[in-house]
Amino acid sequence: MPLYRYKAVSTAGELSSGELDAANEAEIVDRLRDQGLMPMQVVASSGAGGGGSAARTTSSAAPARRERQSMFASKKVSQDQLLAITRELATLLRAGLPLDRAMETLIALAPARPVALLLQGVRDDVRGGKSLSQALDARREIFSRFYINIVRAGEAGGALSVVLTRLADTMERNKELKSTVSSALIYPTILICVAVISVMVLLFFVVPQCKTQFAQAGKALPWSTTMVIAAGEYMRSYWWTLILFFFAAGWAVRRALANPPLRKRFDAWVLRRKLLGELVQKIETARFTRTLGTLLANGVTLLSALSIVKETIGNRVMGDALDGVTAQLREGKGFGRPLRAIGGDPRRSTQMILVVEESGQLEEMLTRVAEVYDREVQLVIKRFLAVLEPVMILGLAVVVGFIVLSILLGVIGMSELVH
Repeated sequence: MPLYRYKAVSTAGELSSGELDAANEAEIVDRLRDQGLMPMQVVASSGAGGGGSAARTTSSAAPARRERQSMFASKKVSQDQLLAITRELATLLRAGLPLDRAMETLIALAPARPVALLLQGVRDDVRGGKSLSQALDARREIFSRFYINIVRAGEAGGALSVVLTRLADTMERNKELKSTVSSALIYPTILICVAVISVMVLLFFVVPQCKTQFAQAGKALPWSTTMVIAAGEYMRSYWWTLILFFFAAGWAVRRALANPPLRKRFDAWVLRRKLLGELVQKIETARFTRTLGTLLANGVTLLSALSIVKETIGNRVMGDALDGVTAQLREGKGFGRPLRAIGGDPRRSTQMILVVEESGQLEEMLTRVAEVYDREVQLVIKRFLAVLEPVMILGLAVVVGFIVLSILLGVIGMSELVH
């Protein structure tokens, strides 16, 4: 049977680890729970082994492992690591461990030095008399305003473990939404790389060989052939200028998008594009409704929640439109109708919100709307790729075909000269 490594916590908060053989991870989890342990990590072991081993502490092994990884690991805490911390802290608190003991356990489980240092700082602040939300608020470069306010609401309601579980669920769904978009870009990226490599091979290796033959013929070449030969010579002699150009272009684009007026104009232009604008609207609507629903479900007021949600919206046009919604909400004009102003927000979501606005179940409906738009994002991505992929393939064929045709025209001219 496969061998699995595990890390678990006892009811007293003691951390233990070991290896057990079982048919699957679920069996390991059940066996650990039967022993009165709460499993934190269960992963397949890469090494060979026999039966289950006795539990052993990892407090000395973990720091050594982190030191060996520190040369190659990131110096920042990633969003995936933050999600894991949130999920594990919720599990430990739900098991009845006090906050400082739970933090000690997380420090021992930390997969990287930056995570351990972050948790140590939070633990020290908590032991110094600060609340968890205050300790997180001192680290705004890692914890967002949304995250901090959710934790503060959980502390106020005395249900921190429940709130952290909801927060982890929201973070995981947002991560899945982002992964859906990222995965959709893999194939277009591969096509672009193939196109660039194909053109480079032709210009670096094929065109120079043909140039020698054309020079020996001494005949005037077609303009397309001359242009391709000149491009090949430039690439072989000054290829490094293209690298500088792309770096400079990337820097210029980042600077331009960092300028608020230019960024807003760009975001408005994106929203006006048919498929791309529809995709951005649905992604932002899914993120907006899920985040707002999570805040409202955890006791944050609607006005405060709207100001927090604005920071999570990537499109400036849709984000700035929330200011108008907030102003009209203060005037008593409700929430659903002013929401129509958010960047062409899809009418169906607005209509669903209008229906339940008076029922007092707004947070539940917002969560359902987010789930609907998660599915619609996948459909729009498929439609977007259905248009993008043929266009990219056609563009690659045109560029490569132009180079090949230009060389053939030169060869044809040489053969006519011979005859």
